[in-house]
Amino acid sequence: MDVQMAVFHCSDSFLKQMMITKLSQCQYALPLLVPDPVTMEIECPLWTFKQITKTWKVTEIKDGSNIVTMKSVPVCKAKTPLVSFYRLGSLSVSKSQLMNTLINDRHNTFFHRNCPGSTKSRYLMDGVAEIAWYCPAGKPNDAFNDCIAFCNLHGDALSIEKQRDILIEKSSVNVFFLSSLKNEKIQAFVYPLLKSHKPLICLCVDDSYNIKKKNRKYTFGLKDRSQSDVSEELKQIIREVLSVDGSSLKPSFQLETMAELSGIRVDESDPACQKGKSAAMEIMDILSKDDVDVSKIKDEFLPYRGHLWHQWSKIHKELYHLKGNVEKEKSKKQQELMNIRQKQCAASCSKLIQLFIESLKSLPKPNDKEYFLKWIQILMDDLSTDDLSAILKSYNEKWSEVLALKNKSDKSEMSDSTNIQKKSDLLIKKQTELEEISRKLQSATFGLEHIFREMGQIYEAHRAIERESRQTHWSKYPELAAQLMISGHPMELMDGDAGHVPLTWISSLLEEVIKKLGDQRVFVLSVLGVQSSGKSTMLNTMFGLQFAVSAGRCTKGAFMQLLKVSEEMKKEKDLKFDYLLVVDTEGLRALELEGNTTRHHDNELATFVVGLGNLTLINIFGENPSEMQDILQIVVQAFMRMKKVKLSPSCVFVHQNVTDVAAAEKNMEGKRRLLEKLDEMTKLAAEEEDCDADCFSDVIEFDVQKDVKYCTQLWEGSPPMAPPNPGYSESIQEVKNTILSKASKSAGITLTQFKTNIRDLWSALLNENFVFSFKNTLEIAAYRKLESQYANWTWALRSNMLTIENQLHNRIENGSLEKVELSYLKKESKKTYETIENKMTTYFEEDNGKEMLAQWRGRFETKIREFHDEQVSMVKRKLDEVIQHKKARKKLDDKKKEFEDKLLQRSKELAQQLKDKADDEEELKKQFNCVWTDLVTEITADIKPVEDINLEKDQFIIIKELISEEDIIHECKKNDRYKKIAGVGDYSDYVKPPKIICRHETSETSQTQDTVPDDSHTSRLSTYVKNPFPSIWKYTKTLFGYISNTKQIQHNPHSALSHDEQQKIISLINKAEKQSLDSIKDKPVATRGYTSAYLQEAAKIVKEEVAKFQSESKCTLKNEFKVDLLLYVFYKAESWLLDSQEKFKMKHDALTYLESKKTQYYNVFRSFCKGNSSAVVLAELICEKLKASTVEAVCNKTAIGLAGEMRCNFPAFNENRLNLEKHVLKSLAENENFDDFITYIRNPRRQTEAFIKAEVEKYIFTDHRDKTVNILKKNVDDVNTLMSQALSTATQKVQTQGADMKMWLKEFSSLLKDELTLDSISSQNFSDINSFDFFMETIKKGFKPIIDQMSSFTLDKLKESRLKPHEILIDQLCKCCWVTCPFCAAVCTNTIEGHSPDDHSVPFHRPSGIKGWHYRGTVEFSVNFCTTNIASDGSFYPRPDSEETVPFKEYKKAGGDYAKWKITPDESKMAYWKWFVCRFQSKLEEHYELKFQNLGEIPSEWKTTLKHEAIKSLNEMC
Repeated sequence: MDVQMAVFHCSDSFLKQMMITKLSQCQYALPLLVPDPVTMEIECPLWTFKQITKTWKVTEIKDGSNIVTMKSVPVCKAKTPLVSFYRLGSLSVSKSQLMNTLINDRHNTFFHRNCPGSTKSRYLMDGVAEIAWYCPAGKPNDAFNDCIAFCNLHGDALSIEKQRDILIEKSSVNVFFLSSLKNEKIQAFVYPLLKSHKPLICLCVDDSYNIKKKNRKYTFGLKDRSQSDVSEELKQIIREVLSVDGSSLKPSFQLETMAELSGIRVDESDPACQKGKSAAMEIMDILSKDDVDVSKIKDEFLPYRGHLWHQWSKIHKELYHLKGNVEKEKSKKQQELMNIRQKQCAASCSKLIQLFIESLKSLPKPNDKEYFLKWIQILMDDLSTDDLSAILKSYNEKWSEVLALKNKSDKSEMSDSTNIQKKSDLLIKKQTELEEISRKLQSATFGLEHIFREMGQIYEAHRAIERESRQTHWSKYPELAAQLMISGHPMELMDGDAGHVPLTWISSLLEEVIKKLGDQRVFVLSVLGVQSSGKSTMLNTMFGLQFAVSAGRCTKGAFMQLLKVSEEMKKEKDLKFDYLLVVDTEGLRALELEGNTTRHHDNELATFVVGLGNLTLINIFGENPSEMQDILQIVVQAFMRMKKVKLSPSCVFVHQNVTDVAAAEKNMEGKRRLLEKLDEMTKLAAEEEDCDADCFSDVIEFDVQKDVKYCTQLWEGSPPMAPPNPGYSESIQEVKNTILSKASKSAGITLTQFKTNIRDLWSALLNENFVFSFKNTLEIAAYRKLESQYANWTWALRSNMLTIENQLHNRIENGSLEKVELSYLKKESKKTYETIENKMTTYFEEDNGKEMLAQWRGRFETKIREFHDEQVSMVKRKLDEVIQHKKARKKLDDKKKEFEDKLLQRSKELAQQLKDKADDEEELKKQFNCVWTDLVTEITADIKPVEDINLEKDQFIIIKELISEEDIIHECKKNDRYKKIAGVGDYSDYVKPPKIICRHETSETSQTQDTVPDDSHTSRLSTYVKNPFPSIWKYTKTLFGYISNTKQIQHNPHSALSHDEQQKIISLINKAEKQSLDSIKDKPVATRGYTSAYLQEAAKIVKEEVAKFQSESKCTLKNEFKVDLLLYVFYKAESWLLDSQEKFKMKHDALTYLESKKTQYYNVFRSFCKGNSSAVVLAELICEKLKASTVEAVCNKTAIGLAGEMRCNFPAFNENRLNLEKHVLKSLAENENFDDFITYIRNPRRQTEAFIKAEVEKYIFTDHRDKTVNILKKNVDDVNTLMSQALSTATQKVQTQGADMKMWLKEFSSLLKDELTLDSISSQNFSDINSFDFFMETIKKGFKPIIDQMSSFTLDKLKESRLKPHEILIDQLCKCCWVTCPFCAAVCTNTIEGHSPDDHSVPFHRPSGIKGWHYRGTVEFSVNFCTTNIASDGSFYPRPDSEETVPFKEYKKAGGDYAKWKITPDESKMAYWKWFVCRFQSKLEEHYELKFQNLGEIPSEWKTTLKHEAIKSLNEMC
């Protein structure tokens, strides 16, 4: 006890309070009067008792029967008799031990000398007065029939005068232990007491006489008497004394009156405690001022969290179960939600909340706030205690009446129907009254959680209406709540009354916690169990938490509490997180919920907390098989859902209240039964969740030997006097060790991740199908980040391969490389590839989200390897083509060399003859032309010239072979319609009308008809329809499961083609175009020239695709379509063919080539004529030959550099596919070009490529022109430096070795081989050059004008280079997934092209009408977002010929493209496409020939969206 008191003296007031509260729970005596060990001042620790409530049952005899009444009173306010025990002198008998027999003979309420661990010496206990209460259970064997306080003064009462006198005064009965009344000192003390009016009991240890009684004064000896006898006699005396009528003989003791005594110090007088109490009292004055009924306090003082919040929650949930015109219904409900928020804001903040907030702000010290909050809770409990007791009493009485009526009804054999009806009506009336009392009971519970709930709703309401403002009072609420959460207060996570998670409030609260603590790592421990199964008690015992402990569900929902992990614990247990975050929940299987409501609520709660927890404790109470089965089914289903959405929590089963926990054999049997039940529940849940699992270990990693713990029952005996079972704490400690062991293997999650998990789980739970609706934001963010890294890695590989390709291309052109091996390319790229591999390894192993990234590691490593191999193969293929090209023109190259040698020789000879006419330019040209003409004729005599091609003629012949009707060909060619075939709104004109005669079901003049608002969405695109047949396309099935009457549309309401057929034709055009153009562009036109066979092959591809379409489709395409499609393909290929043929002609037609070089050779001739030396002439020739190569090299390097610059720094190109999509959409909105939008919707890749090209040109030529010029100049300087180094190296080597011009040319070419191409030059005409230094300087001099000219190039020169920045970027950025949503045509934003097994996905979808969907049988657009549809109760026809509908919520069951998409409900909040529909309403109507009317009416809220808001909303994508 000295140790206990030492700890007590060293503790602050809050720890003291916790200690005393725990001692009370353990049924131990509590210190009432405590002398200070230094000053000896007496203190009454009244504050420490404030959280203790005692519950007992009073038995009273009324009308001859026992009436039992339950009381639950804060111990400080309890009015009870006080029986005090004193010791006079030194005795051999233990006073405390005897007292224990009065209260609980099987528990040491008062510590005594015979207790284990007791010592003879006492240093801190003498003078301490302890108090304990006997609380009867309302049973016949109760020692006393009402609550009695027992006080024990430790030490010799003769010497402890102050405490003794206080207790004598306050006590109803005083009991003295003494050796004998014969002792003079004792006599002097006792005799005055014998004369007082108070009952007195003297127990004489050394005497052996029987009880002596006189004027309520009792004496008897203890010698030779058993303790049990003494105890019984003492109980009898106390009962007898306290049962006497007359208030003078039965004064009541109330603990809080101790504060009125003079001469002792009360701990509540501490200034901080008083300050907190004063602030709390101000609030309580408001509550009690008008004597408001406790059950109405919440409604009156907390208006935000009441009816309006419950109504908001209900409507918000309805957003995920929409019916009818879902988008309009959704807009209506969103407006209702906003109206509720406005009503909440209109309700002024109650004075209670204002005072509460002001108090929190004005109490800056943590201790002051803690006192304030403790006092608030204490005073609130006091306020509601009496009312709750009265309500409970009323409930019990009414419940008894209902039971009595039911029993009478069951036993009644009367056949009088009138009496039976009366009894039935009376029973219904009583049951209604009972329900009303039950609701009143729920309303009467009032605590801090309700105030925090009100703060949350004030914040959410104002945030929704006013947005964020740091100047407003409500904006500070999350910060205040965060401070409290950090200090250890539980915070409500889910409002159990409304059944809703206030996401905005919780998110802001956690954000403030993160601001104050940093983004700390937490291990989330969640707890599930049946109602009143001891979950909170277990957590409070295990971690010293403060979760409310009560029988029943007074407070509902889920609460979270933050627990700091000490550095010692981290080190000891090897923990990798900073905090333990415990999520405690209301119990499952609530009695006040019935049937399906209970099941749904429990499943929702279980899924939520299991998803949040890194570890879930499943608390099973008792061994009732039916109760166990219910909770196991709920838990198994929750874990199965986690498995399906790729979350991997772990679990521990805690089996509480097990009787024989020590029997190992029984434990093994229990575990076996539990595992069997789990496996059985797994099979049941697998059927319900459509999952393949046969046993529980298929769902979660589970070891029945380690993950099942047994706990003994908490109490030893029956409450209220039963002490806790010591084995319970030992069992809980074992559970705690298991938890910490599992926790040590986890790094937990960050607070940010926890916040995101809450949002993801709750958003998915709002939908019926959790698995389909779950969107793991953390996983998505991690994947997007990984995609950005992947883009960086692939760019590094691509950039490296471009450089290698460029170098090898120059080597091939220089003739120094005739074959490229794959092994060589891999060797050259090995260093970069290994660097990327190392970066990948580092990223996957060291990134903060490495656990989440692990699932994609293998796939991305494979993708990088495949990308590298693909790049290597592509470069080899390109270089092989260059080699083939080089070989193909070998004959011409040889001729060129022969021509150059002869021309130089003749020029040299002629120059000797024309020395005197060197200044006569005309004569020189005349003479040169003669030589030129003769030589050209001689050289080209046996070479066939390359003929010009006639594409139009070839196209006509090829089309005529396929379609013999020349008139159609000419007509199609003439009207130019073929050029726009890919963007046609409707293809009905290209389709032959069906040969069907059908009967109209209604006449055209009827005012109404049963139509089908069917979102099978056949596209209304009838620009070219010639012979529509409306009733053919009319259906009698409905999209949403109902039939409505709408006015008949009195104009052609149906396209002759279904939406599905329209889409197939669009797909046919895109596919035919891509495949045929790819076929043509794969042909070596630039190296081998054009042949009409290339067009024939493309035409064959088109023909086969059309034939395939016809075989799979019910409609027949006209010949006009086939002609237009062929002309369109030829038209798209024409410019490429002509450019390629021009390149071929330039390099393979001798005459063309020579004519292009004529000026160059004339300059050499003129130089000879002017008497220049061979060195000067050769220098000029070299410079002239290097000029074009230098320009090409600079432009290629600039193209690669610019592509790299934009890839790394240009916002649209420097991240992942989704980021690119965002910028494409932003550009479309800024330009507001409807045709571009349609192109994007129909062919997103084409529009994206156009966007990339436009942005690159804008970057180069406008926005960053100066930067581009600087890059160009740097590359010019690099080439100049390379040239200078090559000249110096070649000259030095030749001079050192004494070699000739031939060697110089060879060495010089070798040094340039990777960067520049230099046509071979015959050295025989320049063998007379001896001064290589002069020669080198002459080349430098001649090269300087070339460098100067390039430095002042216009950037348009870049357009002529072999490599172009936009083409490089298109190759890099557009090699991704381009699959579009089958509902709305939103394009999949996955950066990886083949990303199986992951489904296609996009963060935000669009209204399906953008793609042309409309209600079957009408011209009414569908304005629904598919993300709204799948949260609705509607259904759709997956195909036009479908006989049965598919519910939107089960859209994957439609198969095909539908099954490959993951679409999650998002409330369609993105404003972009709403703005688009409103901005281009008329153009969309014109394009599709549909109307935004009736079912397709645009919601009015959409029309308020401005362009800048639409563009801003794109930021939500990334």
